[in-house]
Amino acid sequence: MKNAHQTDHENIYACPMHPEVTGQKGDRCPKCGMDLKAAHQENSNEYQVQLSTFPQTIEAGIPTELIFAIKNKNQNVTLEISHEMKIHLMAVSEDLTWFRHIHPEEQADGTYVITETFPNGGKYLLFTDFKPSGAAQFVNRQTIEVEGVHRSDDQKLSPPLISEAGGYTVTLENGNDFKTNRTQSLEISVEINSRKLKEEDLQPYLGASAHIVMISEKDKEFLHIHPVSNDRFPIYSETYIEKSGTYRMWVQFNIDGQVHTADFTVDVPEGEKTEKEEMQHGHQH
Repeated sequence: MKNAHQTDHENIYACPMHPEVTGQKGDRCPKCGMDLKAAHQENSNEYQVQLSTFPQTIEAGIPTELIFAIKNKNQNVTLEISHEMKIHLMAVSEDLTWFRHIHPEEQADGTYVITETFPNGGKYLLFTDFKPSGAAQFVNRQTIEVEGVHRSDDQKLSPPLISEAGGYTVTLENGNDFKTNRTQSLEISVEINSRKLKEEDLQPYLGASAHIVMISEKDKEFLHIHPVSNDRFPIYSETYIEKSGTYRMWVQFNIDGQVHTADFTVDVPEGEKTEKEEMQHGHQH
C-alpha cells in the first residue's frame, strides 16, 4: 500500500523543457506548449555541471575546448536524447549581442566536449540543457570570463522585428503585442523573393519545425521554446512571459539542410493578469 508521500510524489507532473513548470496530468507547459510529464524531482538539485576548459584561460579569437561533466553524487549521469541531442548548449555574450546553439559530443570517459571561439573579451553565459535518464529536463546556467578586447559599451540593443538570415526575411509579426501575464503567441513569417514560405517549406530542426530561445536583458531569464504547427505561420509557438523588460530572441530554422538564425529584440511591458490566467499559471511556483 502506498503512503501519502509516495502518492503525492508520483503525481508530480513537470514540463520536460522547463522543470520549474509543474501541474496536473493533461496540463501543457505555458512556456513551450509541451505536455507535462510525470517527473521525479527530488534529485533535480543534485545535478552538477562541472566545466573545464583547454586552454584553461579562455581568450577571445582563440578556439577553446569546453569540457562538461554532468554529475550526481560524484557519479556521471546518464543522459537521454532530447530533441535529437543529449546536450543543448546555448552560449551568449552578457550583452546578448552574440549567440551560439551548439551540441557537445559525448566522450568515452562520459564527458561532453565542444570547441568554440568567443569573439570578444568579457562575460559569457552558458545555458546547458539536458535530460537525465528517468528525470525531468534540467537547465544549468554558468558564467565564464573571456580575456581580450571588450565590445564597446555604447552599443544598445535595437528593437528590430524584421531580421535577415541567409537571404530570408524573417518577421516577428506580432512583436509589438507582447505582454506579461498571459499566454503569448509567437507569430513568425519567413519570406524570400516576395514569396511567403509555409511550414512545409522548412525541414525539421532538432525534432521540430524550428527552435526558439528568449533571454531577458536584465535578469537573463531563459525561455527555451519549440514551435508547433499552425496554418497561418511557418513558425508558430505559444509561451508565457512572467517578467517584463527587454528580451533578445533567436529563431533557428532549416531550409535545404542549412540552418539559419534570425534575431529579434522585443520589449515586453507588464500586462494585466486575468483571473483565468491566475488559475492556469498559479501552479508554476
